[in-house]
Amino acid sequence: MTSNFNRILVLAPHTDDAEFGCGGTIARFIDEGKEVHVAAFSACEKSVPKEYPEDILINELKSATKILGVPNENVHLFRYDVRIFKAHRQDILQDLIGLRSEIKPDLVLLPAGSDIHQDHATIHDEGIRAFKFTSIMGYEMPWNNMIFKTSSFVFLDEKYIELKIKALRAYASQGHRPYSNEEFIRSLARTRGVQINTYYAEAFEIIRLILK
Repeated sequence: MTSNFNRILVLAPHTDDAEFGCGGTIARFIDEGKEVHVAAFSACEKSVPKEYPEDILINELKSATKILGVPNENVHLFRYDVRIFKAHRQDILQDLIGLRSEIKPDLVLLPAGSDIHQDHATIHDEGIRAFKFTSIMGYEMPWNNMIFKTSSFVFLDEKYIELKIKALRAYASQGHRPYSNEEFIRSLARTRGVQINTYYAEAFEIIRLILK
């Protein structure tokens, strides 16, 4: 199915969400020669550990996306404060419409509908509004999903998992998070792989699928 999509936009509420949710898939798309854009909506300055500069996540985003193969000009950063996206819903929608006009993606990847984080929920809702005529899939964030519809999977080779892990290591300021370790990342990819009779995979919720 990946042959149907040549221009992909990944919506990340916060700087590391794209890598956590679909880093392996991004690496595979890049390897297949597809045009991938990553749009992050907050550098989470208010949540950065005190021992790091407030803007550390901006530099970490650039490093992580470079590891996955995303060109720097395809990384889009917006500076909304963390945890209050809902208050800026209309501005975020306008930014998404701007991305739609600029990029014209065939596929949009965004947080799944069951994601309970308030910022993730806003990007999900406004993303569907902005891209209602585009194929949309929701990526998995197990620590935020009470339920998750595994309605689509992407096969991943070892090299794509390695790139995902390497990209996430670029986020040194987030290394303390329990879901940031290699064992968890591999175990989740292994679980999804077993579900479709392969070794590694990432799972997605199909929100809208348009095949031309």
